[in-house]
Amino acid sequence: MPTTLELKTYTQQLEEKYKRLVEKAYNFKYTDSSLSDFAAFKAKRLKEKINRIKFGN
Repeated sequence: MPTTLELKTYTQQLEEKYKRLVEKAYNFKYTDSSLSDFAAFKAKRLKEKINRIKFGN
C-alpha cells in the first residue's frame, strides 16, 4: 500500500501532465482538430484517474 506522501507526489505528477495535455489540446484547437481532440481525450482520461486516486473508486 503506497504511503500518503507517495500518493500525493504521484497525483501532483499526473496533474502536471494533465495541465500540459489541456494546453496542448488548446494550442492545436485551430491548427489540427484531430490532435486537439486526441489530447483532450487523453486529458479527460487522466483527470478521471486523478479523481479516482484522490476520492477512491
